[in-house]
Amino acid sequence: MRWALVKVCLAVTVMVVVAFAVPLGMVIKEMARDRAFSNAERQASAIGPTLSITTDRDALERAVASTQSGAEDRMAVHVPADPAVAGSAPVEIGRQRAADKDLQATRKIIKASISDVSGGSTLLQPTALSSGQIAIVEVFVPEAEVTNGVTTAWLVLAGVGIGLIIGSVAVADRLGVRMVRPAQRLAGAAQDLGEGKLGARVPEEGPTELRSAAVAFNSMADQVVQLLANERELAADLSHRLRTPLTVLRLNAASLGDGPAADQTRAAVEQLEREVDTIIRTAREAKPKTQPAGPGAGCDACEVILDRMEFWSALAEDEGREVRLAGVDRPVRIPVARPDLVAVLDALLGNVFRHTPEGTAFSVDVHNGEDAVIVLVSDAGPGIADPRAALERGNSGGRPGSTGLGLDIVRRVAESTGGDVRIGHSVLGGTEVRLWIGLGVTPPGRRGHRVRGRGRARRGAEA
Repeated sequence: MRWALVKVCLAVTVMVVVAFAVPLGMVIKEMARDRAFSNAERQASAIGPTLSITTDRDALERAVASTQSGAEDRMAVHVPADPAVAGSAPVEIGRQRAADKDLQATRKIIKASISDVSGGSTLLQPTALSSGQIAIVEVFVPEAEVTNGVTTAWLVLAGVGIGLIIGSVAVADRLGVRMVRPAQRLAGAAQDLGEGKLGARVPEEGPTELRSAAVAFNSMADQVVQLLANERELAADLSHRLRTPLTVLRLNAASLGDGPAADQTRAAVEQLEREVDTIIRTAREAKPKTQPAGPGAGCDACEVILDRMEFWSALAEDEGREVRLAGVDRPVRIPVARPDLVAVLDALLGNVFRHTPEGTAFSVDVHNGEDAVIVLVSDAGPGIADPRAALERGNSGGRPGSTGLGLDIVRRVAESTGGDVRIGHSVLGGTEVRLWIGLGVTPPGRRGHRVRGRGRARRGAEA
């Protein structure tokens, strides 16, 4: 917008300067020409009184010399012979520059004329003599005298025109800045709001239209903040309502007595209570549930996997599922908080138990690389009809009884480390979910290709 305004003002100013400067320059040129020939006419008229009195050569030479006043060799006098005086000869004083035909034409029309000659022009002024003949006074006007002052005038006009153009561009640029800065602030605030900076606002200043846009943007941002606050409150309220049935479950679990099943039930109820509390705190504090782990934070992935597999092994044994673990024989540190990894594993393993028939085998493999850790959860079930759609939030991939939020939790945890999630076909014949957790060694754009290749090579070797 700023440069467009400058270009428009530049074009308009140039047209105005050309429209006025060119005609004015032509007028100055004509004025210089008229001034030069007016001076020549005055000089020619000064010889007229002498010619009306006498045609004597000496008198005429003295008159010509006094009239030229330093401009020698510019004036000539052509006096024809007097037919009434026998033996009279024409008198020629000065240098003749005009052609004979021009002199004859001037005597015939008895009117001053101008003819072009080498180096300039000549003014031919006819004068009547007492004898009735017509004498011609010729005054030479050099080309330099005709254009005297024209070049300077053109330079002055050009300087004035350039000054006007520069001034108009400067004014247009200032006006453009006044218009562009509010627009840039509005665009920057919109980008900040899109990035989640809910405090982004725009000063309500500038042109009327941009002020209106700033007012509308600020109003929209306030509404967005209010809507998010209402959503957080609603999520907190809905989560809080779960505490009543959880309390009943905890009381019932406490009355189950002793035994592995009772212990697992009580542990599950306690974990569910912790998750509900986490949801409520997250909603109240308006912070995302998954945060990138800071320096020194994280957990041992193998220890968490072994713990969760111990939890799910009882159910797997009851359903007759064959379970295989690989790569969990040594500690593997990852930049993911333990509660987040627990939620990821429970989501993946829970999907296996919910969406595959009883007796379906599954496996959990851990591959530890230099810049990433890959966790593979594979099963021998029927697979997912649309793996790409299953990774979208709220999409179950065609599985009945699924909300589609479990894989979204897995995806967000992976992306918080610079990793990703992929769904494919496993060597067992069913679904393979590949959780890639970045370790922050190299940029994600480069390490992703390296890890994928090494992961496929390892799986091929194990198969």
